[in-house]
Amino acid sequence: MKTSQGEINDQPIQPKSDNGDQSCTQFIQPETQDDCAFDGAMFTLIPITDAAHLVHGPSGCIHNSWGSRGSLSSGSMLYKVRFTTDMEESDIIFGGAKKLKRGIQELTRRYKPAAVFVYSTCVSALIGDDISGVCKAATEQTGIPIIPVNAPGFVGHKNFGSSLAGEALLEYVIGTAEPDITTPYDINLIGEYNVAGGLWQVMPLLAKLGIRVLAKITGDARYEEICYAHRAKLNVLISAKPLVKMAKKMEERFGIPYIEESFSGVEDLNRCLRNIAAKLGNSNLQARTEKLIAEETAALDQKLVSYRSYLQGKRVVISIESLKSWSIISVAKNLGIEVISISTRKISGEDKARIKQLLNQDAMIWELKSSQEILQVINENQADMLIAGDCYQSTAMIAKIPFLDMNQKQHHPYTGYAGILELARELYATLYNPIWYQVSQPAPWD
Repeated sequence: MKTSQGEINDQPIQPKSDNGDQSCTQFIQPETQDDCAFDGAMFTLIPITDAAHLVHGPSGCIHNSWGSRGSLSSGSMLYKVRFTTDMEESDIIFGGAKKLKRGIQELTRRYKPAAVFVYSTCVSALIGDDISGVCKAATEQTGIPIIPVNAPGFVGHKNFGSSLAGEALLEYVIGTAEPDITTPYDINLIGEYNVAGGLWQVMPLLAKLGIRVLAKITGDARYEEICYAHRAKLNVLISAKPLVKMAKKMEERFGIPYIEESFSGVEDLNRCLRNIAAKLGNSNLQARTEKLIAEETAALDQKLVSYRSYLQGKRVVISIESLKSWSIISVAKNLGIEVISISTRKISGEDKARIKQLLNQDAMIWELKSSQEILQVINENQADMLIAGDCYQSTAMIAKIPFLDMNQKQHHPYTGYAGILELARELYATLYNPIWYQVSQPAPWD
């Protein structure tokens, strides 16, 4: 069933409790412009690189998602271009449908995209612009798929917007084309956005096993491959809770089973490869998978020896909101680093339970909300390093300890076996950067 504008207006605002669970019934408006349904929808769909992404709303909305996530492309760069209808006061009074129609016509004429995704915003949704109707008419006129994404910011938080984006793909895109060939080892990767090229660390591993990624939803994706995602034999969700609903509907509609996995950390990566092979149900594939895991793990262990000698016994405090914290903890444990404290702000209850299993009994789990609280933990536990988002860099400088910026704007991929090695390099380079020794020394005039 298509999601109409009227249905969007009737959608309940998705609540979010402080601990990340959705059981809280208290009404909470999205806290910032960067945590709204619109932003989540764009975060999910913008990595479709050969499509144009048109925001039907004021020009201020186009800053969301573009260029801030680091999703890379191996082909078209059209997804990097910002398109907006730039709604003004007169459009709010008289309606913006005509302006949207003209914008689609001009965009398709000049850029010839594989498809156009049109995003509603708070403004266009509140005035009742029928973007679904405009998109349907424009598709018939231009011959290019024009897909409405009804996810205005006010309907909920980012995760709900990602879920609505998955609904749009399922309703308007998936199943609209057929691949030239299919194989028994075709899978879809869902929820991997190729941030800093992380997807490219994993694709060669799957290729070695003879597993073909039929569709990437949506990192480094092409519109056409998503159209025939319904022919895959397995959906692999990569830390993508908001898209579970989409995977369940694909299982009901197309008979594609799904599994939830992670590409970060040795244990998670090995388990992921094993589970994929097991679900595809081929004994030879499972044997090849075990051989690949043994070879890659042995090679990785050999490369990590030199880093482990420098990093073993170091104590770190972690405060990460945008990345899965257990991935960092897993790598830290592999290197002999002691995680003495971690902030679980904006982390779901399920993730907290997994983190507790990874941490030592003496480790502390906090819901730190201020730099002063983190500074207190650092000083009381004599931490050697702070791993956090860039907003806490000043906290590390005050504490005079090394700081590793770990957020969604990362420039280094940490997925796959190569990603684990890359993270080890980053930890070593940060901890032994000579600047931190200089910072910790008394000033010359003291």
